[in-house]
Amino acid sequence: MFNNNERDNMNNPKKEVWLIIEKHDYSNVSSSYRVAKVAYSLDDAVAFKVSLEQLNESSNESYFIATDSDTTMNTVISLHNDKVANDNK
Repeated sequence: MFNNNERDNMNNPKKEVWLIIEKHDYSNVSSSYRVAKVAYSLDDAVAFKVSLEQLNESSNESYFIATDSDTTMNTVISLHNDKVANDNK
């Protein structure tokens, strides 16, 4: 059913997954949420979020990016290490 690449991606525990969440605010009831898009890099997630925001014409819809804590920490550590390496050149 799945090709090898899809199977490898599903079994790869270090795969980053970024969710673009769509939030609907209603005046008389609680908010609802749904996953609008799944991205596998932060750059793609930001691009998807920006695109969805630009296309959005509703005042009661908003978007945000969510991920697991390991992905967040790995991204922060990587960005920090890159900055330190660039500062020491």
